[in-house]
Amino acid sequence: MLDHLIKGAAVVDGTGAAARVADVGIRDGRVAVVAPSVTEESRTREEAHGLCLAPGFVDPHTHYDAQLFWDPYATPSLNHGVTTVAGGNCGFTLAPLNPERPEDADYTRRMMSKVEGMSLVALEEGAPWSWHSFGEYLDALEGRIAVNAGFMVGHCALRRYVMGADAVGGQPSGEQLERMLALFHEAMDAGAWGLSTTQSSTHSDGDGKPVASRHAGPAELLALSRAVAEHEGTQLEAIVAGCLDQFSDAEIELFVDMSAAAGRPLNWNVLTIDAAVPERVPRQLVASERARKAGGRVVALTMPILTPMNMSLGTFCALNLIPGWGEILGLPVPERIAKLRDPDVRAEMLRRAGSKEAGVFRRLTHFGRYVIGDTYSAENEGLTGRVVRDIAAERGQEAFECIVEICANDGMRTVLWPMPTDNDPDSWALRAETWSHEDVMLGGSDAGAHLDRMCGAPYTTRFLGDCLRGRKLMGLEQAVKMLTDDPARLFGLRERGRIAEGFHADLVLFDPERIDAGKATLVHDLPGDSPRLDSKAIGVNAVWVNGVEVIRDDVVSGAVPGTVLRSGRDTRTVSTR
Repeated sequence: MLDHLIKGAAVVDGTGAAARVADVGIRDGRVAVVAPSVTEESRTREEAHGLCLAPGFVDPHTHYDAQLFWDPYATPSLNHGVTTVAGGNCGFTLAPLNPERPEDADYTRRMMSKVEGMSLVALEEGAPWSWHSFGEYLDALEGRIAVNAGFMVGHCALRRYVMGADAVGGQPSGEQLERMLALFHEAMDAGAWGLSTTQSSTHSDGDGKPVASRHAGPAELLALSRAVAEHEGTQLEAIVAGCLDQFSDAEIELFVDMSAAAGRPLNWNVLTIDAAVPERVPRQLVASERARKAGGRVVALTMPILTPMNMSLGTFCALNLIPGWGEILGLPVPERIAKLRDPDVRAEMLRRAGSKEAGVFRRLTHFGRYVIGDTYSAENEGLTGRVVRDIAAERGQEAFECIVEICANDGMRTVLWPMPTDNDPDSWALRAETWSHEDVMLGGSDAGAHLDRMCGAPYTTRFLGDCLRGRKLMGLEQAVKMLTDDPARLFGLRERGRIAEGFHADLVLFDPERIDAGKATLVHDLPGDSPRLDSKAIGVNAVWVNGVEVIRDDVVSGAVPGTVLRSGRDTRTVSTR
């Protein structure tokens, strides 16, 4: 007998093949049968005529490492059909922690709060922090999550465990490097997916210092990469400064050498596609071309939507990362307001924001295009929802000056929504062309991070809605393949990413006439009443993980059938040779 039978859905199986109307039966967590008509008895069944059934979506770049402890459903990703998440990215993980230094847990929490925009209160109150080894961390999640989740080992945690405070600014001795490698092997033996690391100039710890892995030299990175090669089903993930705009020759060489040394794919985040900077995509894909010639593979992640993102002059956000802006926006509020009201200071800030060194952050400096979000003072009453250029014109002000005065009235609490500058037909045409490249993959949501600033988790439903009823840059079958089978194959996931007999029953049932994502809204539902941006799923009827219903009409079921995906057992090696 089947556990559940879905009858008459248009099955989009993840391979790119044409959709076909079929019945799909589930038994013991797997797809038991896919056929035009299934007559076998089932404990439960549902009619799905007019609906589409797809494999569960695979998000290749998340930061749900902490959130899964207080939110086993990984919301809102699960609501939007994501059944498998890859965590432990960008060099940051919550394990391993050295048992001889209890203070390292506090350091890690403060680092995650700063560098990944997680609520410090939520990190302190929402996770048990009961582990030391990476395996113990994975065990702490086992049996209590509703999604499937796999995790890389963060280079910063490896360095901190072995080198302590010297991890920031120091170089490991020969003995320390051997200890780091032994610790890394132990983590992969326990099921870690491989190594994640960062050399990005935007990544600083809770003390404002460059995070530990930024101090690692090529020899250390290559030693760790070679260690990856010794374990089945493992990967590399890396971030460098050039990910934000254009790689330097040295960064390309590093990516190529790391992937070739490991004999494994290396993915990086995120390829920004903008027709106004046509040289960016070809330059970024040079790394992929050279890697293939050297026996490696470098994969660029890119988002198929424009991610909703808010800004603030009051709390840390991407504006702080513009050269010269961080030291001003980091001042106490009264001093910050005084500085920002100085025309000379503003002029210098705008000069640096428009310079080449600002890289991709130049996109954030079209201040006339900003929309005012939440306000908190009588002086700003009626401004919510208005475009800054219109307010500035009424007041006879320059756009950034206008924003400063509005924010000053609110004591810097004003929420600002930048309107994207790359929402033009040429940029969308360039995206569609770039998506077809063999070393470009959809993903890069950062879900679980930057919680009150951006909401990338709903990229799956918004992309499908756009493909079906919007720009129609991609057919449904290919779009589903890009969200399911493509990332599953990159990570070597065993029997996931497709609807096929014998595969795990990770499934999404949706209405093609309605599927979409709702507007990003600020909610206060984290531990400590901390805020985050949320987005409702539209047109998603149900989601199953390992054959168990976890979402019905955007409401979680309470079941936790997810699996902690461990390398080797749940992943096979994707060799580059």
